[in-house]
Amino acid sequence: MRNVITIDGPAGAGKSTVARLLADRLGWSLLDTGSMYRAVTLAAIRAKADLSSDRALEELVERIRVELLPNGNVLLDGEDVTREIRSIQVTSASRFIADSPSVRRRLVGWQREFASIQNTVTEGRDQGTIVFPDALRKFFLTAGEEERARRRYAQHLSQGQPSTFEQVLADQRERDARDRARAIAPMEPARDAVVFDTTGLDLETVIDRLAENVTARLSERDHETRSLPGGTCRP
Repeated sequence: MRNVITIDGPAGAGKSTVARLLADRLGWSLLDTGSMYRAVTLAAIRAKADLSSDRALEELVERIRVELLPNGNVLLDGEDVTREIRSIQVTSASRFIADSPSVRRRLVGWQREFASIQNTVTEGRDQGTIVFPDALRKFFLTAGEEERARRRYAQHLSQGQPSTFEQVLADQRERDARDRARAIAPMEPARDAVVFDTTGLDLETVIDRLAENVTARLSERDHETRSLPGGTCRP
């Protein structure tokens, strides 16, 4: 496995945008796990699969192919579904996919395979705790719940999706509670994660601070490697 940076946290904390910009800054690849789950959700909706049946979802995920392209687009069996997976219908149904043990096992395999061949910045809710426990650096992004809801509401408006701020906030609270209580891979910071509150910070500041942290960790690790017996570090 190559170098991996994990960014976990609740909805609206800015994980996707921060992960993409940090990956660009480092020149690494981006792994958007949320898009993976959304693509599987879309496939399940199209197939009219029983979303409450782990067996049905297992059969579904075994026969589909999800690809994440370098430009951020998402392919489902070769079809570009980048816009479709952001619909309210997919968002509402994605919790069933996230709660499926069989889907999670399959997607963890996809995610580890992705990171095995390239330096990766990955974002989600269980990347540092479950998928990449040995990641080079783990971040847990958060922000005040109203700020997170404002961000998500603005995203809905930009995508032409009808909603209200009050509904977005209520949905977010429900989702946060569900994610924290999930029996499989609950949303929580890894024990060695750097918790980073983005409330009131502009994107450039957030990226600068995370990039500085990663650069420092890379330098620290290189020093540790050179200091090992047989290394090249001199006293």
